[in-house]
Amino acid sequence: MDLAAVSEELAEIEGQIADIFRALSNGFQKLEKIKDVNRQSRQLEELTDKMRECKRLIKEFDREVKEIERRTDANTHKTLNEKKQSMIKELNSYVALKKQHQSNLENNKRVDLFDGPSEGFGEENVLLASSMTNQQLMDRGHQMMDETDQTIDRAKKVVQDTVDVGTETAAALKAQTEQMSRIVNELDSIHFSIQKASKLVKEIGRQVATDKCIMALLFLIVIGVIAIIIVKLVNPKNKDIRDIPGLAPPAMNRRLLWTT
Repeated sequence: MDLAAVSEELAEIEGQIADIFRALSNGFQKLEKIKDVNRQSRQLEELTDKMRECKRLIKEFDREVKEIERRTDANTHKTLNEKKQSMIKELNSYVALKKQHQSNLENNKRVDLFDGPSEGFGEENVLLASSMTNQQLMDRGHQMMDETDQTIDRAKKVVQDTVDVGTETAAALKAQTEQMSRIVNELDSIHFSIQKASKLVKEIGRQVATDKCIMALLFLIVIGVIAIIIVKLVNPKNKDIRDIPGLAPPAMNRRLLWTT
């Protein structure tokens, strides 16, 4: 279906989306060949930006379809909706591919946060059990248990603080994400309104130009009629100028006959 015959704006949007789909296809093929993790991450960010732009264009395409729904027949409207669904399906396939690469990238970057250097005790701090009495051994055991309990309590506190910070961060990120989504939607609406206003101004300009041409033509016609009338009145015997319908020629002098 030739979208240009339906709407030039729809045809332009479809062309932009097709360009992005080609860029996404080439970008993911390039991503397969990249071995460096950092370069993979940058490439994935660029592809994600292109998918966001494609999503915005599909929304704009849908708004334009709804705008011209009153001026199109049922078959055309159905075809446009099928075209939109096809675009959404293709975009979703790239989103799924992006998630797969993102998961693989995270697995490559994953590190064991619990691994660390082994801790040892200096020999000067170690008491030989053979040189200690039973009471000393018991006291030393209780001391080590207390130190272990304190270490566990500190670790629990650190974990709880980390969980609290993570929860607050997640809530803040969620709020910021929702705010950004609202801002993007508002910007899309403003962009669409500006385009419609520009289109309306162009239509008004063309209408004004047409009205001016009509008024100029009417003015010339009136001037011509007035000129013909003046010529006929000044020189009524001029046969080169035809009589204007509705305008009678000058009356001839007639002699009145009186009967007695």
